[in-house]
Amino acid sequence: MCQLLGMNCNVPTDICFSFTGFRARGGLTDHHRDGWGIAFFEGRGARVFLEPRASADSPVAELVRHYPIRSLNVIAHIRKATQGEIRLENTHPFQRELWGRYWIFAHNGNLVDYLPALSGRFSPVGTTDSERAFCHILDRFAQRFPDAQPAPAELHAILRELAVEIGSHGEFNFLLSDGDRLYAHCASRLSYVIRQAPFPVAHLSDQDLTVDFNLVATPMDRVAVIATTPLTDNETWHTMEPGSLLTFCHGALVSLGENRTLASPGTCIPACNGQSNA
Repeated sequence: MCQLLGMNCNVPTDICFSFTGFRARGGLTDHHRDGWGIAFFEGRGARVFLEPRASADSPVAELVRHYPIRSLNVIAHIRKATQGEIRLENTHPFQRELWGRYWIFAHNGNLVDYLPALSGRFSPVGTTDSERAFCHILDRFAQRFPDAQPAPAELHAILRELAVEIGSHGEFNFLLSDGDRLYAHCASRLSYVIRQAPFPVAHLSDQDLTVDFNLVATPMDRVAVIATTPLTDNETWHTMEPGSLLTFCHGALVSLGENRTLASPGTCIPACNGQSNA
């Protein structure tokens, strides 16, 4: 399966440590060699690096690993192609504009017989089911809220509906961000860790690298890292329940309503004030 990586923070943070382990999964510690990409939000802008080759031996990935780009929200993807040729236009994450801001999306899974009717406002450039799903999501957002971005709870509700609808076609793990919040949908496998004071001394599971976050972070910093499988072997990662949509803001898990995306009833995550949660 493809590999997803997301980061959401309360202060601009670099992802060099996590990306070092994540990058190795693209051809070194795992067999995914069909492309990789990473997107960083910087203010209202988004910096995106894409390459249709293995990340483990990519010079661009090496540049990203050493260049401490600081961001509040990051999404990265390592591709194992199921639909669409190994080409730049089929490489995740994908980027589009809606409501005067950029949206970034990456998907892990395979959607079968999935040909949504699109209005034409958002059209796929490549030939992946993933990009079609992204265009479908934004199309539905724009149709439901044509004038402006709605309140977070309203957006979460429609995204949950779409996760159920699109997920009926197959495996639909995804990460989506508008630069303020990061939405993570688990269809089969996603985990997360929230790092805050007192910070751990973390060791990567895919590379022999250790970082003491107490030396590089302040006591007020908080960082949520989401990945297909845990990136470190000495931290407590939380396994997301299949069929759940979680929202991260300011490095914390926040409640915006019902988060289950399966037919069976479930419970919401504990409520908080909709901002950060120490």
